[in-house]
Amino acid sequence: MTAIQMNAELLRNMSIIAEDEHLLKRAAKYLRKLVAEKEDSSLMTEEEFFTKIERAEKQPGKSFESVEELDKYIRSL
Repeated sequence: MTAIQMNAELLRNMSIIAEDEHLLKRAAKYLRKLVAEKEDSSLMTEEEFFTKIERAEKQPGKSFESVEELDKYIRSL
């Protein structure tokens, strides 16, 4: 789904609840919470991202003979 499509869906849904003050208050409260999360999020910079990729590429990998073996390993973590 593109940003334009998501924006249209958001506006469509907002028009549905626009006449209900209680729902609008709940939506506004949730949107404020989302904005606060975005502002507080600790997104890494592009440089940090590529540094992590380079570090991960240097580490030895783990391979599995089958999906079952992989599943067993993941469940053991």
